[in-house]
Amino acid sequence: MRLNFSEIEYISPGHMACPGCGASLSMRHALKIMGKDTIIIMPACCWSIINGPYPTASLKVPLLNVPFAAAAACASGVRQALSAQGCENIRVMVWAGDGGTFDIGFQGLSGAAERGEDIIYVCYDNEAYMNTGTQRSSSTPFGAWTTTTPSGNRIIKKDLIEILRSHRSAYVATAVVTYPEDFQMKFEKARSIKGFRFLNVLSVCPPGWRIDSQEGIHVSRMAVESGIFPLVETDEEGKLRLTYHPEHLIPVKDYIRAQGRFKSMTDSQIADVQAQVIARMRELGYLGSLKSVS
Repeated sequence: MRLNFSEIEYISPGHMACPGCGASLSMRHALKIMGKDTIIIMPACCWSIINGPYPTASLKVPLLNVPFAAAAACASGVRQALSAQGCENIRVMVWAGDGGTFDIGFQGLSGAAERGEDIIYVCYDNEAYMNTGTQRSSSTPFGAWTTTTPSGNRIIKKDLIEILRSHRSAYVATAVVTYPEDFQMKFEKARSIKGFRFLNVLSVCPPGWRIDSQEGIHVSRMAVESGIFPLVETDEEGKLRLTYHPEHLIPVKDYIRAQGRFKSMTDSQIADVQAQVIARMRELGYLGSLKSVS
């Protein structure tokens, strides 16, 4: 697939993102695909700070800041108001963190998906409440350090993709900007169809993940190449399919040991995660080599 990201920038330089922030890079590329005729609905999250206050906000498209739990509900209302005015060409896109998606905003998210609201919901998933100091969310992986799980999280990450697939959503997918062809394909698909579309975008957070800011791209690639974060989408029948097949899976241990947030995990726990990842990838139809997995 040939990359054709627009050369137009919809984010001004000098925004408030941390160095190496995956969420800011994801927004930059998402808007290059969505274009200027996009209204963003945003609950409380890191991106509320990254964008900054009016009139010095960094985004060049309209943005509506809404309460933490209300993003999907507010987006539904904005979509209905635009449709009543005949403005079907304007896209409504929620941009929310995992706290406002997996947890606090889940009720509204579920309702919008069940109703089939014609909105695009993007969760930039940095796997904790990063804006308020790295507290655990239900997106936090097993074993990860947060300020509320100082000995390592003991709960498995919520499978939101399967939950929303069960809502018969028009489109559900995962993406990460470090695989730009896959990222572009999925956002273009979400832009082109109607109904409730959901994209879970893995977004590295260097401070929260305890990595150097320059390692963000490398670590996010390791998430995909290890199978920890498979790149998937729903097909016309609502079934999940892999959109990227690693030539072989790298050991989960390599991904985990690259991050300080997993420093308390034992080799036995990592082995358990490895077995779960292999089983999940097989369920998704992965047929590649596992020779490098220890």
